[in-house]
Amino acid sequence: MSRIRSESRRVSLAGAVALGLVLTGCGAGDGAGGGGSDTLIAYTGQSGDYQINFNPYSPTVIDGPGTIFEPLFFYNVARKDKPEPRLGTAFSWNKQGTELSVTLRPDAKWSDGQKFTADDVVFTLDMIRKNPAMNSTGYSGTAKAVDATHVKITFDKPSFSDGPQILGRSWIVPKHIWSQIAKPSEDVMKNPVGTGPFKLADFKPQAFTLEANPGYYGGAPALKKIRFVALSGNQSGADALKAGQIDWQTGPVPDIKNVSKNYPGYQAITVPMNQTALFTCSDAALGCTGPQTDPAVRRAIYYAMDRTQLNALAFENTSSEISPGFALPERDKALVSARLTDRLAPMQPQLAKADGLLRAAGYTKGSDGVYARNGTKLALTVKVVSGWTDYITAVSTLAEQLKKAGIKLTVQQVSWNEWSDARGRGQYQLLIDAVSQGPAPDPYYPYSYFFSSRTTAPVGQTANPNFARFRNARVDAALDALKAIDPQNTAARQPYYDTIQTEIEKSMPYIPILTGGTTSEFNARKFTGWPTEDDLYAFPAVWGRPDNSQVFLHLKPAK
Repeated sequence: MSRIRSESRRVSLAGAVALGLVLTGCGAGDGAGGGGSDTLIAYTGQSGDYQINFNPYSPTVIDGPGTIFEPLFFYNVARKDKPEPRLGTAFSWNKQGTELSVTLRPDAKWSDGQKFTADDVVFTLDMIRKNPAMNSTGYSGTAKAVDATHVKITFDKPSFSDGPQILGRSWIVPKHIWSQIAKPSEDVMKNPVGTGPFKLADFKPQAFTLEANPGYYGGAPALKKIRFVALSGNQSGADALKAGQIDWQTGPVPDIKNVSKNYPGYQAITVPMNQTALFTCSDAALGCTGPQTDPAVRRAIYYAMDRTQLNALAFENTSSEISPGFALPERDKALVSARLTDRLAPMQPQLAKADGLLRAAGYTKGSDGVYARNGTKLALTVKVVSGWTDYITAVSTLAEQLKKAGIKLTVQQVSWNEWSDARGRGQYQLLIDAVSQGPAPDPYYPYSYFFSSRTTAPVGQTANPNFARFRNARVDAALDALKAIDPQNTAARQPYYDTIQTEIEKSMPYIPILTGGTTSEFNARKFTGWPTEDDLYAFPAVWGRPDNSQVFLHLKPAK
């Protein structure tokens, strides 16, 4: 779930060498995009070598959801479209919201040749229910196969809000293989077998390739190969884009408003979606250690930020305001709670508020200007992935800003693998990442992912994806209530959104920075069918899953 970042540093020699290695022999392809006319070169922001893992339920998965392992339907989070069939063809709820009936396509098969049936869906859903690390929203239904192409899922209580998660974010796996896996949430999947439009062709730490699945029920995609490359960071990605050696990346580039001029053959699109935040290991009772376990410290950091400066220096002014209740200010405007202290996070620092919070919590400022309590200085470390240069710029700028508030912040650059492992296991104080959206355009889903006690775990165990170890009984109760209400009944749902947002604002386990303007650059000369502002059929981020698979299915080599 990680997100790629922008550029600002010069590409390293190692990155340049790596780029040459992964693209050697691939050909220039009309001077834009290596890999031949029907091979797409994708850069997801991977900094350093890939570690093989195609388990779609692992927090360290490198790809597979959507491309190899499919959902039943595709939900477009970028706009309110009807769900598009993938392995499912139709679904319906009973009036009470306690029974979900799904019709499956009869012509799908696994990439090893075995037939896909309702038994695979039942097995997958049962596996999710029995494994807390895989159950990101507390799914508690019971699935039964009516026949080979029909599944009925029943719930003890109304569960309307479970629908998009079950239908759009449950990656269906083959029972004949996964039933032999003892720990499915931890298994490192090296030879994935799926129903999806692509399958694994080869893997090397510097790059891996997916190829079109000739047995795909929709016919083999026009896009024949996708090669995912690992580089040294965002600057090397920008340089590769400039040289026409990659076809799709997501992240700001210099002079982002003039991509088509500066990068001939390429176009760009920016979509406000994911919410940039400082993730905190927040709950001492679950094993978190450090000053960030104190809500007063987290709120002081929130008020000490100069978000206008962060947007200008780190994000080329592509980001926008954020709500401390984590409803999107534009898409979810009607749902942002009037009960919040700050409907929107302040764009300018409010140091007096930060000082007041720390003094009330027992901190006193030393002669060096740094607050301390009980002899321990208010010093924190923030982890950021090496090469994610806009995030590096953001936290480096933030370190300077926090000095004025008496908080010492040390920036620690690490590999993506180390960062991802620390995030999952809670072995960090702060890290910079984004709160991502769910399977439908509704804040219920990020709330149920990132703020539910059901999706977290003690430090040392893998949380997925409540990485902050946030637990709040009122939030849990509100999430349970929302499940039982028809999503169309906004008036009945709003009091529960009010509760969730105000509790989040009080605690701030994820300290809001800005709503990220997610910018993607793509090779329009080499491929047609990309999402546009007029036809935003999928969230156009190369790392978005399963959104990227929907884009891959639309792409065709340009004639």
